[in-house]
Formats: sequence, structure tokens, C-alpha cells
Amino acid sequence: MKRNSLQALTLLLAITIFSCSSPKKSKETTGEEKVEEAAKDLGPKKYTIYKAPTSYEYHEASLEMIEPSSPLDTGKTAFKFEVTNYELGIQTPDAGTRGIANSGKGQHIHFIVNNDPYSAHYEPEFTKSLPEGKHVILAFLSRSYHEAVKNGSSYILKELVVGSPDESTPSFDESAQHLFYSRPKGTYSGTDTEKLMLDFFLFNTSISPDGNKVRATINGEEHMITEWAPYYIEGLEKGQVSIKLELIDKDGNNIPGPYNTVERMVTIAE
Repeated sequence: MKRNSLQALTLLLAITIFSCSSPKKSKETTGEEKVEEAAKDLGPKKYTIYKAPTSYEYHEASLEMIEPSSPLDTGKTAFKFEVTNYELGIQTPDAGTRGIANSGKGQHIHFIVNNDPYSAHYEPEFTKSLPEGKHVILAFLSRSYHEAVKNGSSYILKELVVGSPDESTPSFDESAQHLFYSRPKGTYSGTDTEKLMLDFFLFNTSISPDGNKVRATINGEEHMITEWAPYYIEGLEKGQVSIKLELIDKDGNNIPGPYNTVERMVTIAE
């Protein structure tokens, strides 16, 4: 009896040693392991983009440009705006709940020249230097966290003529369909890197699943935007981020316009 027990124990030990010392199968041999290996090759989880929560509303807010009027001399130009039902320089009430970059100086005016990156102004009067030429000015009210107020009277869009530009230079067609870029912009650091806001301004067009759209290409990956609203981009890796916006028709063709295709680089700091 003892001999049989000893033989059984010896056999079990031999099987265990053989099992442990046998070479493992290649990960190529099972479908489950192939999936695991492929997941490693994908690297870190990709970012997500989604519509931002509804913002604090300013239905009655309005912006009017009092000065200047064309034509202008080159050099510094004084701009004067009238702001109604909106207060510059204060925090938007829901700023603390947004989880995105927020200006400590409060609500302001986004001032855009020829669809270049905007400058932020916390007072209704300021000066800008404009070179000779025809310049398209877009100014709109912005919440403290840089989201545009879009209510039909919260913006100014007009062309200013400075000096004596070449007469062959075409004028801006205010009746055409236009896309202007607003956010994201510049360099993000600290907790501001966790979630970036994508925001833009549209004129004379609407976007929908069956109509015109805004194609957003972020680091080479395309996203179709079918509702004019701000969007949050979450989970981007540190470094340079390429963002391209295009106004396209229902068939995916670019809609002609001087600013309907725009590309920017922003930085997410370590």
C-alpha cells in the first residue's frame, strides 16, 4: 500500500515538473493571445470627442461696434464696442463646473482678424495695428472659459479697408457661407490639459447629418460635426496637437470660402 502511494506521488511530481519546464506556446497559436498582442500594439487609449454640456445662456446679450469705420489709416486703430446685457471681466456662473481652461480675468471679447488666432479683450475699448489691405473682422462675446456666445446679436462681422489696398483684391462676401476658428488655442498645462474645448463660428449656413457639416481632423483622425455647438476633446497625449476644420457640403466637398479650411497647432505641455 505504501509502495503504491509512493509510486503515485512520484508520478504526480514528474508530471508537474514536466508541465512547468515545457516551453510556452507562441502567442501566435491562439486567437485570444493574438488579440492581447494587437491591443499592446495600439498603444495608449485614444482621445474622445463629444458635445459639451449646455452652457450658461445669454439670450439677450449683444455686441455692437461703435468705432472705427472704413477706410482707415495704417497704424494703430482704436476699436470701441458697446456691450448690452453682458458683463465683461466677471466669471461666467458655471465656470467652476466645466473642467476646462478658464480665464481668471473673466468674460471677454474674442477679436479675430482674417481668421488668425484671436486676441482676448476684457474692456470694450482697445487699439490694434492693422497693415494696409482689406481685413475681415470678427468679434464676439465669450464666456470666461472661452466658449462663444451664439445668439444672433452677440457678434460683429465686417470688412475694414486700411490705407489704399490693391483694387484687384476681392472684397469679403458677407452673404456667403463661412467658418471661423476659435478654440483650442495656444499652450495648455496642468489640469487644463485633461480636456480641451473645440469651438467655432458659422455664418449663413447650418450643419446637420443630412446637410452641410464641419469636418474636424485631430491628429489625422477625422470626425464629422453635424451640430453647431462646442465640443470637448478629452484624453489627448502630451505634445503637439494638429486640428483642422473644414466646412463641407452634404457630399463631402469643401465649400469655397477664404476661411472655410483652417489648420492650427496647439501644445499640451508635460
